[in-house]
Amino acid sequence: MQTLLRVCRNVLTARAPAVWTEPQNRDLMVDARMYRDYKRRKMVKEYAFERLQYTAMKRNDILPKALQEVVSQELHAFPLNSCFTRMHNRCVLTSRARSVDVRYRMARMAWRHLADYNKLSGVQRAMW
Repeated sequence: MQTLLRVCRNVLTARAPAVWTEPQNRDLMVDARMYRDYKRRKMVKEYAFERLQYTAMKRNDILPKALQEVVSQELHAFPLNSCFTRMHNRCVLTSRARSVDVRYRMARMAWRHLADYNKLSGVQRAMW
């Protein structure tokens, strides 16, 4: 729990740029899994348009089968990390991949901890 508090305090007090210009600076990432996911997201963004075109051509029934097979082979030649299904929603504080709320980009445990201590703007634990 102390490490979670330390990570939360560092994230909330440190400046967090919107886009990292230096990918080798790993101080902004919690661990290697978060850095790996960052690299995957960058590659997905790079190849998204081409992948979409090739996928549409592959699924098109009007095109000849020979052309569809060529397109399928070229689609398989793309890097594996350029596929969007290899990305995971990760917590920005702890890099946890499970139970991440998409709106806050935080795991439920980190979210509850910050909500308990009134660190989230406009969020209050349920009371009745």
